[in-house]
Amino acid sequence: MSGPAGEPGRRIDRDRLHRLLGDPDLTWLVERVRRRMERDEPLTGPVTLAAPTPAQRAAAERLLGRSPGTGRSLSVRLEAVDEVLRRSAISPEGLAPAVTALTGPIARLAEVREREVRAWQDAYTPLAELGPELSAWAERLRQDGLVRRLARNPEAAKTLLTGTAAALRALPADPAVSLPAFANAVLGDAHALDDGTPLATVVLSGVRALTGFPDGSGAEWRREAWASAGLLKGALSSTVLTLGLRGTPALDWLADAGEPAVLTLRQLTHAPPRTAPTVVYVCENPTVLATAADTHGAGCAPLICLQGQPSAAALTLLRHLHSQGSTLRYHGDFDWGGLRIAGTLLRHVPWEPWRYTAADYRAAAAATPLAPPLTGTPADAPWDAELAPALTTWGLRVEEEAVLEVLLADLAP
Repeated sequence: MSGPAGEPGRRIDRDRLHRLLGDPDLTWLVERVRRRMERDEPLTGPVTLAAPTPAQRAAAERLLGRSPGTGRSLSVRLEAVDEVLRRSAISPEGLAPAVTALTGPIARLAEVREREVRAWQDAYTPLAELGPELSAWAERLRQDGLVRRLARNPEAAKTLLTGTAAALRALPADPAVSLPAFANAVLGDAHALDDGTPLATVVLSGVRALTGFPDGSGAEWRREAWASAGLLKGALSSTVLTLGLRGTPALDWLADAGEPAVLTLRQLTHAPPRTAPTVVYVCENPTVLATAADTHGAGCAPLICLQGQPSAAALTLLRHLHSQGSTLRYHGDFDWGGLRIAGTLLRHVPWEPWRYTAADYRAAAAATPLAPPLTGTPADAPWDAELAPALTTWGLRVEEEAVLEVLLADLAP
């Protein structure tokens, strides 16, 4: 009749139980009871099934030994089912062990939740291995829900945070190393920190906490953020143009020849210039640098070209020069895009305007009658509160190429 002695429901007559309560047309009733047991709710009162089939009504009548009613819905009192099971000796201990015997062990939701809470607490234990400089970040990570969104369950979260802790314990990297090489050496997978992976997201968050790297977004921002901890992402593809800059044998040779240099992020990280000029000019467009090389050659003042939005290589070089005492002087296009590029640069490294104020714009616009109309969404110019209103008033776009003569005069030996 039953399972081995000592097991729950050992006195249950399983054959009769399956014939009576195991009827497929009573599945709805058994499921309702099981849900109540999961929630530790009492097995009393009615349970109701809307729009029952004739077979379901008949199964309920066989169970209770009487008609359960003729209304549109079907109601069965759980006390009545419990009494039938006890009186018939099918389940002498009543309804709860009978449902357990039919459907298997029932995990109480409160117990499930408690186990889940403990599992999530355990998932964060790898963070305890990190140093005190990351303790505040680790606590924020426990609270902000990022790991739960990325991992979904405690097991995946612990795997994620174990990898995170391993990576952060090895940072900052000195000397700098490529991001894939670091990932392979520390995590056993060269692609473990590729963009978009949960591990890269969490580790990069820790890197920023470790190095104090500011908020941002985009591929170049991520490249620079990794570089702040000595991890080079696209170390050969991120470049910056220079002219007249010295401080390494290669730069000295090119400066003597009056030729531009293309510096990679890798070069700047491994061997930055050993010297820093008093003033370094910075432009937005390569035409300015190329023309300066043609015009002034080896006598040109030190000049760096961003080629649009500042790359990780450009920012690394400019930060290095600034830290060594160089004054950076910047010029860009007089349009909304140019102002945005200049604003981005200013958020990363201090600079002074190089003929890049409202007065300079008005003079350039007056001297360029065929300048194209200004288009796009307006932007601010934090270095000169009058510049953006001046662009709005004149409504002309003045590119660097239109003021080359003025810029070249400043770069002359």
